[in-house]
Amino acid sequence: PIYKAEDLDIEPHSRPVTGIRDRIALTLVRLMRSSFDLVTGYKHDQPMTESHWLRRVLFLETVAGVPGMVAGMLRHMTSLRTMKRDHGWIHTLLEEAENERMHLLTFLQVRQGGPLLRLLVLGGQGVFFNAFLAAYILSPKTCHRFVGYLEEEAVRTYTHLLDDIDHHNMKHWATTPAPLIAVNYWQLCPETATLRDVVLAVRADEACHSHVNHTFAEMDKEDTNPFSRGDHDIPKDFTQPRKVAGNHCQDSKI
Repeated sequence: PIYKAEDLDIEPHSRPVTGIRDRIALTLVRLMRSSFDLVTGYKHDQPMTESHWLRRVLFLETVAGVPGMVAGMLRHMTSLRTMKRDHGWIHTLLEEAENERMHLLTFLQVRQGGPLLRLLVLGGQGVFFNAFLAAYILSPKTCHRFVGYLEEEAVRTYTHLLDDIDHHNMKHWATTPAPLIAVNYWQLCPETATLRDVVLAVRADEACHSHVNHTFAEMDKEDTNPFSRGDHDIPKDFTQPRKVAGNHCQDSKI
């Protein structure tokens, strides 16, 4: 994604709970967030050091890359098994997974994960992948709502990181050059891009994922995906779903 300056002006938002699916999804996100906070030593109301931040974001991104891949894989297999079109969902879901993986690869340029973190990732991925796989088979809408709420939390986390960069222990990230992988991926200015610019782009990505998944949570599985490839056009309140026309309009997506 290539962002304009106005696209990076993101504020945290919370989608209101409006039903049993929402309540289940939000409860699971809160439980998952509490577990993440405990494992990574995250303190949402305190400044943190670079070591603490990197532990947090590295672990976060290894988990965040799972839902899009699982959902895309299941829809791909359904399309093959039923010999029917997918109506464009697969590419958006796989784009989300790839984007989260690029976040991980970018932060790994700052510091590699140690043996303990890698062990935690191994266990966390094994549990979360299988749990999300089973849940998506049972209720895709609940899973998309879950991811929408989870990405809201990611926006809050990166907003906290930006505050630490601007006012606390992470001020050096405002002058540390952005890794080349980030410059190429987000098309940042090679001469001036810093790690702060990278965090701004990552936060915008997370807001996009929240918007997409809150939209998918409102749709039936046969509806046409309203998002084009690389689409990052979101409203100020990114938790508001995009209006969709359903399958009454011309559908050219496969």
